[in-house]
Amino acid sequence: MPQDKLLTITTTILVCWVILIIAWERIAPYRKGLPFFREGFWVDLVWYTLIQSYFLKIIIFDYIIAPVQRNFNWADWQFVKDWPLAVQVLFFVITHDLYIYLFHRFQHSNKVFWRIHEAHHSGKEVDFLAGSRSHVLEIIINQTIEFAPIILLGANPAVIPIKALIDAMFGMFIHANIRVNLGKLKYIINTPELHLWHHANYQEVFHANFSTKFSFWDYLLGTAYDPGHAPGNKPENWGLGYAYPKDYFLQHAFSGKTL
Repeated sequence: MPQDKLLTITTTILVCWVILIIAWERIAPYRKGLPFFREGFWVDLVWYTLIQSYFLKIIIFDYIIAPVQRNFNWADWQFVKDWPLAVQVLFFVITHDLYIYLFHRFQHSNKVFWRIHEAHHSGKEVDFLAGSRSHVLEIIINQTIEFAPIILLGANPAVIPIKALIDAMFGMFIHANIRVNLGKLKYIINTPELHLWHHANYQEVFHANFSTKFSFWDYLLGTAYDPGHAPGNKPENWGLGYAYPKDYFLQHAFSGKTL
């Protein structure tokens, strides 16, 4: 399939997904009363989602990955190039998700790397857009490690837009203010309920629920916090336990409370 046609398809799917999630948050909210234009909405939309994403895409692909690809011979490493496209996508989704789980867990236990992660936890009102709030350095590290292997290991170019679509859809889903019960699937697929606990301002969940797409990492590795659906088993406070700047630039410069 031509790359431009694939981009059109993935963009269309993403737009439809955004509309669905927004409607879902209005119809069946996890936390009632959360306004659409909540605190920090425009910072997350304009600065993090649009401006930051645009410039970081250029930096990561053109100034980090491309020079590495040009200056080193990767022919002996391209073991995925003959795999079917679906297998390639599945391989990179699973391996990157494991990396994200491990790195995310590390960030919550390391004073230096917490500094580039705390911005993601600073929102006191979590919704579908809140997942876009991530420090520049955190995005550069994670997306370089995500997309460099796809290119350097000789994957089909279609893997990149498909993987990016899956990332965006899951990012909005797990942060969305929606009420959803996946039943036993919650032990495999991450849910908003599990991830909204991770963003809650409670000490017992600071080192829990690190998964992004696959919740089984948390269950297998002993970091799952899942109180179930009993009445009252919902967090009431989100964000950080200390004051955090509301300005995009100050959020990148701020040095918060040590771990």
